[in-house]
This record gives sequence, structure tokens and C-alpha cells, in this order.
Amino acid sequence: MMDWTDRHCRFLHRLMSKHALLYTEMVTAAAVVHGDRDRLLRFDPAEQPVALQLGGSDPAQLAQAARIAADLGYVEVNLNCGCPSDRVQSGSFGAVLMENAQLVADCVAAMRDAAEVPITVKCRIGVDDQDPAVILPDFLSRVAAAGVDRFTIHARKAWLQGLSPKENRDIPPLDYDLVLAMKGMFPHLHLSVNGGVATLDQAAAFLAQGLDGVMIGRAAYHTPAEILLGADRKIFDGGLDRTAEDVVHLMLPYIAAHLQEGGRLGQITRHMLGLFQGRPGARGWRRHLSEHVHADGAGPDVVLAALEHVTRLAD
Repeated sequence: MMDWTDRHCRFLHRLMSKHALLYTEMVTAAAVVHGDRDRLLRFDPAEQPVALQLGGSDPAQLAQAARIAADLGYVEVNLNCGCPSDRVQSGSFGAVLMENAQLVADCVAAMRDAAEVPITVKCRIGVDDQDPAVILPDFLSRVAAAGVDRFTIHARKAWLQGLSPKENRDIPPLDYDLVLAMKGMFPHLHLSVNGGVATLDQAAAFLAQGLDGVMIGRAAYHTPAEILLGADRKIFDGGLDRTAEDVVHLMLPYIAAHLQEGGRLGQITRHMLGLFQGRPGARGWRRHLSEHVHADGAGPDVVLAALEHVTRLAD
């Protein structure tokens, strides 16, 4: 979810679900240690619970980054072993780490020693010519031995050679049965499934089959109201009870504060485009925002005018 789940996106999503655990974009450990921490790691306390997802393969550097994250108040630090992008591969982290379970174990052991927050791992079922039925249990066993007891498994193999990152989201077949089998093999581990989950009904079905969690990425971003507004009621048995219209109005003070700091309206509204997906007026909402957010002086009034495209049709 790089370039997607920034702090503005997470603030919006938190207005729709009280309980869902939100994750940052993947940030490299080097950037955390040496970069602009305010820009990369800043978050509003209202976003909590929020986890920082790290990329890296150097145990000492990851340990330092995890310590920084814990000091800043993140409730979890997640090591990404699933991203297949060329840039990530060239840095020897992301999905390529599936080929070196011992290095991952060394990394998470160092992170656990450095930070008093849960250290978790997001992984694939395998990469390239690996046999997932062989590699995945070995990976889980080795990394769990280093002290990690929570994994999110993207149920799709990553092809590091020959497929683009976009193709890696769709072409290799999903193997949910293998993820479910891992729960049977490792009942003591907290295992969540990721990949291709597009509805709350799907998520509830996985939980009913014994998995401990479900991570939803693209669907939660593109149709946030459909996924997140119902999550507390359907998955967590209570929490927020709001409409997408309520969420828009609740975003207005946040938008005004961001603009007061010198920010741009589009930095926030780009995450709001899918709020009314599938509803009458959704196209007008998106079009109005897209056409007016870059105008001089654009502010909350632009958002309210866009909302009229939806509310007019709802009356």
C-alpha cells in the first residue's frame, strides 16, 4: 500500500472503524533511522491502533528503526517480507526475504530485543520456483523460533522474475487452503490471511474457519465505506455507527487544520474518492473533487459542494 495508506488515509479510515488495526505504508528502516521522521512517521493519536510496516534486511538497522517506532507510540512493528517490487528486491528486502528465513529470524530477534512492542511479519506463501507447501511451514517455524507469534500471510506466491508488481497482485493463483492448513499446523500462532479479500462476508468466513485475522488492502482503500463502515458491527460486535456522509463532515476540521499548516486539499481528498462507490451521485462526487481541489483557495467548501452530488440524489 505504498503511497496509499499515509496519515491522511488512516485518519479517514479510523473515522469509519474504531477497532480495525491500521497499517502505515511500508517505510524502509534506513529512512526511519536517517530520514525525515516527521514526514515519514507522523501520525495523529486519533489513528490508533496503528502499526508501522518496515522494510529492510539489516538486523541492527531494523532494531534501531523498531525502537524509534515504539518510542513514537506505534502499537506494533511489522516486517514486510511480501512486497515484490523491483526497488524492494534491489534493496534485498520484501518478498525476496522468503528465500532467507534465517535472516528474517535474525532481523526479528534484533527488533524484539530493541523494542517493547509486538514485532510481526507479513509474508508470501513463497516466491518463484519455491514449493509453498514446503517453504511456508519452514519459514513460519524458523521465524517463530525467533520470538514472533503473529504473521499475516498473503496467500499468493510472488514471482520476482518476469512479473511486474501489478501482475503479482493478480496472476499467481491464491491458495487460501494452504494458509488454513498453516493454522492447523501452527495452532499457537496468530495467523491472518491477506490477498484478494474484497468483502466483509469473505473476512467473516475466514474467521469462522479458524484464522485469527484478515488483512484487507485494496478493497478497503477503493471502497472504504463498504468495508470499514460495517466492520465494527459485523466483525467486532460493536463500535462506530456512521454513514459515509457523517464521515465527510467529520473530515472537515481535519482538512481545515491541514490547510492551515500549509498542506494541499488534494493530499487528503485523493483518499476520499471511493467513499460513495456504487451509490447514486458517486461519479459526480469524484468528478467535482478531481476538478476543483487544485484551485486557488480550495478548502472544505469544495468537499461540501462535491457531497451535494450525493445528497441531492438521496433526498
